[in-house]
Amino acid sequence: MHINDPRIVASLAELGVELRAGTKLSQWTSLGIGGTTDLLRITKHESIPDLLNLLDANHIPHKFLGGGSNLLVRDGELPWIVQQLVPPEPDVVLEGNFAHVDAAADLGRTVTFCAKRDLGGMEGLIGVPGTVGGALRMNAGAYGMQIGSYVREVKLYRAAARKIETLRGHQISFEYRHTSFAPDDMMLAVTLELPSKPYKQILEGIRICNEKRRSSQPLGQKSAGCIFKNPPGASAGRMIDELGLKGFSVSDARVSNRHANFFVNEGHASAKDMLALIADVRERVERAYGMTLENEVVVWNG
Repeated sequence: MHINDPRIVASLAELGVELRAGTKLSQWTSLGIGGTTDLLRITKHESIPDLLNLLDANHIPHKFLGGGSNLLVRDGELPWIVQQLVPPEPDVVLEGNFAHVDAAADLGRTVTFCAKRDLGGMEGLIGVPGTVGGALRMNAGAYGMQIGSYVREVKLYRAAARKIETLRGHQISFEYRHTSFAPDDMMLAVTLELPSKPYKQILEGIRICNEKRRSSQPLGQKSAGCIFKNPPGASAGRMIDELGLKGFSVSDARVSNRHANFFVNEGHASAKDMLALIADVRERVERAYGMTLENEVVVWNG
């Protein structure tokens, strides 16, 4: 979709929103897959209600893009425009054990920034790609920890109320790879309360997590992390591996040889290829184990 109306383009400029016409979303997703649309880069949180009112009044469908690290976007000309926050400078402000973090901040850099100031707890997230907002939305976690444990406050745009609100941590439900945020809520900022820990100790935890990742995940390849959630009491990756599906492919979409729950784009895989691979693997697991795997990757196919 493209915004061609000069009146709308002028209104976007007045709101401090940068219009990037004809953007290939394959350049903004870790899978390297995605069609073409206009991208709106938002520099001021306060402009979001007016921006969305402008889009809705002109019947322009829209989606919100974070870091693109857990996302599979359909091919071709997309039927909606995409919005994305531009991180401010600085994007992390510390106040004692509290870290006030913009949702557009890079997750890995945030963990490192806090660690260097003797604030730990999030070592397991150091190798997880994407933004803090994305990690917050899906309650990202690894190696026994999850970000929701440290959330004390979240600033977000609530689409249902059409306004910016602030929620306290106890008002949010954090579960395994799931939160109580509505699908169209837009994460803006979060306050984390992190435990004090010596930097050397945090660094050792980071080193251990990095070694585990290097030995078990296809780092350096185009992927979206785990494709499926682990069912209660089971491992999606283990079941896929036991079925001998490592290396199984549809065109350039392939089940990783290193980790069976990571599907990689080995060249020029399309969304159609990746969706076919996901559907095939899910069906085989269901036939063999009687379990229906639920996507962990977010799919924009509508």
